[in-house]
Amino acid sequence: MSITREKRSQTQDHIPKGTLSFSDEDAKRVMQPHNDALVIYVLMNKTQFKRVLIDPGSSANIIRSRVIEQLGLHDQIVPATLVLNGFNMVCETTKGEIILLVNMAGSIQEMKFHMIEGDMRYNALFERPWIHNMRTVPSTFHQVLKFPTSEGIKMVYGEQPTTKEMFVVDEVILISSLSSTKGSDSKNKWDTK
Repeated sequence: MSITREKRSQTQDHIPKGTLSFSDEDAKRVMQPHNDALVIYVLMNKTQFKRVLIDPGSSANIIRSRVIEQLGLHDQIVPATLVLNGFNMVCETTKGEIILLVNMAGSIQEMKFHMIEGDMRYNALFERPWIHNMRTVPSTFHQVLKFPTSEGIKMVYGEQPTTKEMFVVDEVILISSLSSTKGSDSKNKWDTK
């Protein structure tokens, strides 16, 4: 296996002076309390995709094969096999890799993605290679990414409603059903929304 460094855009070599930080102001637009993942919309090859997870815990950018099909880029897939291990040690074998243009708030980069055919809730996972290459600092609490550019610090907000929708658990409501019929017992019934 070879390790390659992603190509940086020219604006990525500029780091503004000062501190990149998060404040209570950054969290004002967030529904609290929450334990939501940081999910964003992103432009890839001039197409906007939703359900992109920012995950600093993994070491490979991942994209679903269905996304590649929708982009019509099957001819650009480079055959490559990589075994990815999940947190529960379930393995997924990649079906190839592809380089895509990723536009994040005007900062455009070529990024390598490993393609999988398995089903997952996300269209793509932006992992440590992307996070480090962009010099992005994600905050799940604030539901925002911040990264330096030549114009200063840029921010991309998470799509918290999308995240909540993806992981909704149907609410279970207890309904007491009383029958007016003679001799019938009243009993509790479970109903799900």
